[in-house]
Amino acid sequence: MGGCSAPNCSNSTTIGKQLFRFPKDPERMRKWVINCRRDFVPTPCSRLCQDHFEESQFEEIARSPAGGRKLKPNAIPTLFDVPDPPSPISAALPPLKAEPEKEQTLVDHGYARRQPRGGEADEAEAGGQRNEEEIACRLCQQYKAQLEQQQQHTARLQREAEEMKKKLNKLNKIEKGLQMFLFDDQIRALTLAKRSRRAVWSQETVLTARRIRGAVGVKGYEFLRELGYPLPSYRTLCNRVEPKMMGPPAMEEEVAAIGL
Repeated sequence: MGGCSAPNCSNSTTIGKQLFRFPKDPERMRKWVINCRRDFVPTPCSRLCQDHFEESQFEEIARSPAGGRKLKPNAIPTLFDVPDPPSPISAALPPLKAEPEKEQTLVDHGYARRQPRGGEADEAEAGGQRNEEEIACRLCQQYKAQLEQQQQHTARLQREAEEMKKKLNKLNKIEKGLQMFLFDDQIRALTLAKRSRRAVWSQETVLTARRIRGAVGVKGYEFLRELGYPLPSYRTLCNRVEPKMMGPPAMEEEVAAIGL
């Protein structure tokens, strides 16, 4: 900010002096200019320091927003280090024309609102960034934990699938081994409950069972059935075998021998 506009005065705010703007009222501005003993037209930057005003020109208690003293509404500067009376040049100043009144418009003086200091703004911005980073970090940890759970679940399912695959291969091998000496209906009978009447025997199984009965006898045949070997019951075998293969006397003897 500049210094005082009065002649022979170099005061400024740098040495602790308070400066006052020239009034906007044309009549008061004219009085200030005449008392200054200067032939000039004040600009918005023109100022007069406090040394050019008598104590009676200041408010007793009122203070300005900056904390300095405040001039009365009709204050006039009268203390100047210049010859008295005024010089002819200053006295001959043309009257200042009053400016035409302008239509007043409401303007948003947002710039006059309190703005945070640079340090406060930087600190607030840094705090906001830290909060965003903390939120992002928590979300990242949460997603990471969910990903680890999904990976563990996937790995467990893969292990179970591998175990099921091994069991299936083992069952396929067992089935192929059973097919070497058992018919399909016998293999199905192994999955049924013991002594189940739902088994349907093929003619090949019945003929094979007849040959086994002839080789091991009736008691041996029933012993194999008790061990779980898939064979039709002796009554089913007798009903399915043709009479010419097994005569009535022989059948009666065998049925009587096993108590059927």
